[in-house]
Amino acid sequence: MDIRTRLSELGIELPAVVEPLGGYVPAVVAGDTVVVSGQLPMRDGELVAVGRVGEAVALEAAQAAARVAVINGLAAADWALRGDERGVVGVVRVGVFVASGEGFVEQHRVADGASGLLAELNADKAFRHARAAVGVSRLPLDAAVEVELLLRLG
Repeated sequence: MDIRTRLSELGIELPAVVEPLGGYVPAVVAGDTVVVSGQLPMRDGELVAVGRVGEAVALEAAQAAARVAVINGLAAADWALRGDERGVVGVVRVGVFVASGEGFVEQHRVADGASGLLAELNADKAFRHARAAVGVSRLPLDAAVEVELLLRLG
């Protein structure tokens, strides 16, 4: 499956890679996988959701932010694969970190925003994946969500 074609069919264009906030790279190719660093929900240089989910950010906005973070992760994978003839053919694992307000326990539902987009990318279930949804007190830049990916190449 050509992931760029499928994204285009969904009306999604891969953005420019979000610049790392520290001493790391957006993604690394390791054998038949791409390890994508944690991606924030940035669009045009701005966070789309700021603050803790359940306080400053509604569940639905956090789900949409997780979706944006996945798109940024796919852009990071594309960046890492420049010059490599292989492409992303599946997802192994998704990690979703949710800046959670006091008493917020719906991290798994926020993560569904990420998983939902990945499910839309491939009808043959190659993008089914293992997942962790973790509540944290704060994320970099006060982002509501951060998503990391482990992708399979073929």
